[in-house]
Amino acid sequence: MKNITLSIPGMQSSHCQSRVRSAIEAVSGATVENLAAGELTATVANNETTATLIQAIEKAGYKVSNDDEGSIQDKDIGCEG
Repeated sequence: MKNITLSIPGMQSSHCQSRVRSAIEAVSGATVENLAAGELTATVANNETTATLIQAIEKAGYKVSNDDEGSIQDKDIGCEG
């Protein structure tokens, strides 16, 4: 499992956030951790889940930003020990 943060510039209102949340809830292996204006933090099972999550967001009508600074930040939260 890992945490990812996605920049979603068009997701500003609570209505937009609700649409994105619904899209994410349909993705197996993804859990919303924080959803705020323009930004999503989620826990995903793997890179394939991340790709599916992005596709679901785009299908809901929102663009996931891909700038040079990297709109997708991930942090492995696997168990150590």
